[in-house]
Amino acid sequence: MTNQRVYIVDDDEAMRDSLVWLLESQGLAVSSYAAAEDFLAACGEDMAGCIVLDVRMPGMSGLELYEKLNARRCSLPVIFITGHGDVPMAVSALKKGAVDFIEKPFNDKELLRVIGECLERERTTRAQRLREGEAGRRLASLTEREREVMDLVLAGKLNKQIADVLNISIKTVEVHRARIMDKMAVRTVAELVQAAMPHRSTKQGAEK
Repeated sequence: MTNQRVYIVDDDEAMRDSLVWLLESQGLAVSSYAAAEDFLAACGEDMAGCIVLDVRMPGMSGLELYEKLNARRCSLPVIFITGHGDVPMAVSALKKGAVDFIEKPFNDKELLRVIGECLERERTTRAQRLREGEAGRRLASLTEREREVMDLVLAGKLNKQIADVLNISIKTVEVHRARIMDKMAVRTVAELVQAAMPHRSTKQGAEK
């Protein structure tokens, strides 16, 4: 089961209805909004899927909405729908991180292909964030001594070297290593590196 949904933001009612029909006919969950302001008000961290966004709309434009979503660190991939004259604006959005833009009148198969790629990308990104969040929680469960031992393990130190640095016995190092591996839910040092390094890099960057 997935809670992914395609969010259509377009002031053109006929276009919205057409897109909703097309996507629902492919078994996709869809929500549509007539104004950028409406989507911004509804947007939440629990949203999953992608956004199909018209570039030019009255009131807040698609580009303005995109910039506000970026400021909120919204991770939903964005596909812009553009008229011919809006292509330069869409290209500008691509440089800021948008996934793609589709020119009107667009080919249904091409739109569905791009949406499919966006949904796959979002699934992968969300799964990665969940893994990193779980690793962060596991990391926080380590004691101060376990963190010291782990840091030395990640630095490539052998048990004897760790014992010498921390002035503890090799047996104690072995006990700490076993607890670290258990708490981090990893079996090898390579897995420990993958789980811990992103969080250590973030922490070290914050301490500078």
